[in-house]
Amino acid sequence: MITIHTQLVGQPQTMTDARGTWRSAIYRTPVTEPIYLQPRGLAGDQVADTKHHGSRDQAVCCQPLVHYDFWNRFYQLNSPETQLGPGSVGENWTLTNITEADVAVGDIFQVGEATVQVSAPRYPCAKQERKLKLPNFFKEVMAAQRTGFYLRVLTPGMVQVGDELKLVERPNPSFTIQLINENTLGTPDKHLVQQMLALPELADGWKKILEYNLHNQE
Repeated sequence: MITIHTQLVGQPQTMTDARGTWRSAIYRTPVTEPIYLQPRGLAGDQVADTKHHGSRDQAVCCQPLVHYDFWNRFYQLNSPETQLGPGSVGENWTLTNITEADVAVGDIFQVGEATVQVSAPRYPCAKQERKLKLPNFFKEVMAAQRTGFYLRVLTPGMVQVGDELKLVERPNPSFTIQLINENTLGTPDKHLVQQMLALPELADGWKKILEYNLHNQE
């Protein structure tokens, strides 16, 4: 059973580190009470980089809970003070019992009062590495392809921690988020990419990435 383990919202903040000043909403905080899921995301949540985030295809950013166990082992983060956990990579929903291999583009889920649809993987973000201060985290996410994924909202409604994501429809069972990642972050298979580009449910922004990679391969 896939459930919302943690629900998080955030507002753009300005931070200063050794590299200078930067602005992001990646520092999201858990919210336990029900939240209204709007067409562009959870009420009270905003993005700072509206060029790359915040479209209707990126309404909810999801991260599998199991990935945090992987990164804690990978970086040998053994103490409670250093271990990664829900919200560490800036997601809105940390989900149980799911990975990129278990969800496909176009999947429709009923969750709480809302209906959502899987739109695309989440492209690895350099701000995650800047926040976490883990060496080469951006490249390691690319290599491991543990990206998480985005949802678009088909029907707005109230959602909360513990809500189950109940699969309603699966139009493209073969085109998992894992397969999309393999052909974007890895070596693209031209035949498969052409099929992915024809998927009406795949976010336009991700199609541009696929087209760019395919063009550069030729």
